Amino acid sequence: MFDLIVKGGTLPDGRVADIGIAGGKITAIDKIEAEAGEVIDASGDLVSPPFVDPHFHMDATLSYGTPRINASGTLLEGIGLWGELKQVMTPDEVRDRALAYCDWAVSMGLLAIRSHVDTCDDTLTGVEVLLDVKKQVADYIDLQLVAFPQDGLFRDPTALQNTVRALDMGVDVVGGIPHFERTMADGAASVTALCKMAAKRGLMVDMHCDETDDPMSRHIETLAYETQRLGLQGRVAGSHLTSMHSMDNYYVSKLLSLMAEAQVAAIPNPLINIMLQGRHDTFPKRRGLTRVKEMLAMGITVGWGQDCVMDPWYSLGTADMLDVAFMGLHVAQMSSPDEMRQCFEMVTHSNAQIMGLDDYGLHVGAKASLVVLDAGNPIEAVRLRPDRLCVIAKGKVVSRKQRNNARLSVDGRPDHVRRRHAAHS
Repeated sequence: MFDLIVKGGTLPDGRVADIGIAGGKITAIDKIEAEAGEVIDASGDLVSPPFVDPHFHMDATLSYGTPRINASGTLLEGIGLWGELKQVMTPDEVRDRALAYCDWAVSMGLLAIRSHVDTCDDTLTGVEVLLDVKKQVADYIDLQLVAFPQDGLFRDPTALQNTVRALDMGVDVVGGIPHFERTMADGAASVTALCKMAAKRGLMVDMHCDETDDPMSRHIETLAYETQRLGLQGRVAGSHLTSMHSMDNYYVSKLLSLMAEAQVAAIPNPLINIMLQGRHDTFPKRRGLTRVKEMLAMGITVGWGQDCVMDPWYSLGTADMLDVAFMGLHVAQMSSPDEMRQCFEMVTHSNAQIMGLDDYGLHVGAKASLVVLDAGNPIEAVRLRPDRLCVIAKGKVVSRKQRNNARLSVDGRPDHVRRRHAAHS
């Protein structure tokens, strides 16, 4: 007897199988002939593990236009605008926006999120609220929080002590922003201090690193060095890394080897990177994305992050990680079938690996969180960004959507259109 059976779905590897769920776990993947509390017909549809976002800012999400709009569209104005917003936002507003975003996430099959939360605030309003939100959504979303000194660990006078306070309160991951310190030396020192902090506490590290067009911003080198020195291999991620698009190739050939040796993961955020970077360029204009294909070729774990939805830095977004993969595919020019499948992998398994989600995936014993998509395979899913027909979180159905076929009234043609096509099956 199963609580749920997802019947006849196509798995990302191409297998067609039934998935049996009991007690919040996947207990069978096979041809299942048994009773269940509910049977979900997934025939012809893609059944995937849930989407994972390893880089987000939930304390700022859905605040677009408050107290004003980012007129220049730059990263630095966004940081300044966020400073203005912190002065006027209330705990209830942060909570309501965060919970509303979590509702969006559930509807899109996004069931694990790592959110940076600002610690350059003596009240630690965002930290307290998001720790509470984490508890509220725990039945359906795995929410990790990163202690993030947005204004610089040393540049802001109380950031260091407040980051320590946030970790003492139960924040999961150590963050930083070395390129926003006053000097390159301070930036490197902040990386060292924060990595020591993580090593002492046994925590992971996820650092905003080199989110700039300046090719001399090379804090990822220090991050890889400290990861190796302190034995943090496999627990560290560098987010953004956009300065690498401007570095000379010889230096990058050294840098990527250091990252691979230290097992430092990379989290580019293509929607935001393509929007914010290159703002001082005329033409040719830089693409604003780190060297994704080169990193993958070196065996570095790379995941796509969403970063922002309707906040001081980005005016759009829908909590859809397939939008992120779609943009990343284009900007990184990942156009072969294997590369397109890799983009789907990057918003599922690669991101789960970065977040350390050990019970993730479609295998017996894994947590029973999965998504039924109106697509036939991972490439088609990236192309269509299709409806999530059913979302299951920890063994319970949390979202359903009717298949949304267009109806045609054209003589001699079919009466409906689905836009599905098996060219890359």
